[in-house]
Amino acid sequence: SEPAGKNSFQIQIKGRRTKSSTDVVYQILWPKERKGEGVFLRKGAGRSASGATFVPPDTLRSLDSSQMKEPFLGSGLSYEDLVENFFSWEQQAIGGTEEINGVSCYILESKPGKGARSSYGKVRSWVDSRRFIPLRIEKYLASGQLAQRIDTSNVVTDDIGRQVPANLTVRDSRKNSTTELDGSRIKHDIRLDDAEFAPEALRQMNIPRSSAD
Repeated sequence: SEPAGKNSFQIQIKGRRTKSSTDVVYQILWPKERKGEGVFLRKGAGRSASGATFVPPDTLRSLDSSQMKEPFLGSGLSYEDLVENFFSWEQQAIGGTEEINGVSCYILESKPGKGARSSYGKVRSWVDSRRFIPLRIEKYLASGQLAQRIDTSNVVTDDIGRQVPANLTVRDSRKNSTTELDGSRIKHDIRLDDAEFAPEALRQMNIPRSSAD
C-alpha cells in the first residue's frame, strides 16, 4: 500500500473479517526509519471501532471511538475507513445500473441500520455486474455531502483464482487530497493466531506463512 504525495510506504496488512466483526493489523515495512510502526483495529457489530498504535521502540497508544476519524499515515483514509465493512450494513438496495469505463455495473446503495455506528450516512458502490467487484465507491456524510470517492484502477487474479481490486485511488473531498494504494502479493489460507490481533502484537513484526508452507 503506497499513499501518494510526500510520503510513500510499504505496508504489511493482516486481517480477518466476518459479517459481524473485523480485525486488521497494518505494519510499516519501508522506509526503514519507520519500520515497525503499526496500528491494530477492531470493530464488532453494533460497536464502535477501537484499537492501538505502536511506534518503536516502546510507544503503544490506545485508540478509542473518538479517534477513529484521524488519518492513517497522513492519507485520505481514516482508521474508520480501514476497519468498516459497509457491505454488511443492514440496509442494502440496488439503485440502478451504470457503466464505469465501459464496464456495466450495478449501483449498490448501503445505509447503516440503527445498530451501526458510522461517520457516513450512505455508501454507493458501482459493482461490476460480471465479476462482482467494486469499481467505484462513494461515501456520503449524513448531510448528503460527498466525503470520499474510491476508484479501482487495476484488477488482478489473487492466489486462489479470484479477481480482486489491486490498485485504488482515494479522493477525499473534505481535504482535497488524493491517496494511491497499490495492493500486491495478496495471500489467503494463512495461519493467524488470536494473539496476532491484539495491541501487544504490534511490538513484533511477524511475516505470516501459508498453511501449505
